[in-house]
Amino acid sequence: MLNVLAYLIGLISLVIVIPAQIPLLGWANWVALPVIAVGVIIGALSSKDGGRNFCLVVLLIAGVRLMLGGGFV
Repeated sequence: MLNVLAYLIGLISLVIVIPAQIPLLGWANWVALPVIAVGVIIGALSSKDGGRNFCLVVLLIAGVRLMLGGGFV
């Protein structure tokens, strides 16, 4: 059950992260990061790894975008 919840949180954060790839919307990644962190924690509590790994991939996408944009833009 926790694995499914981690997937759902990952999907919600992915919906936030995808539009944040557009220039001047990078601030939305800062909104998504706490949501992704909650998904990773819930996924870590699960007996399966799929939800946690999905959240980690979304975290990687958001993190790379923030690094490329200098953390703000």
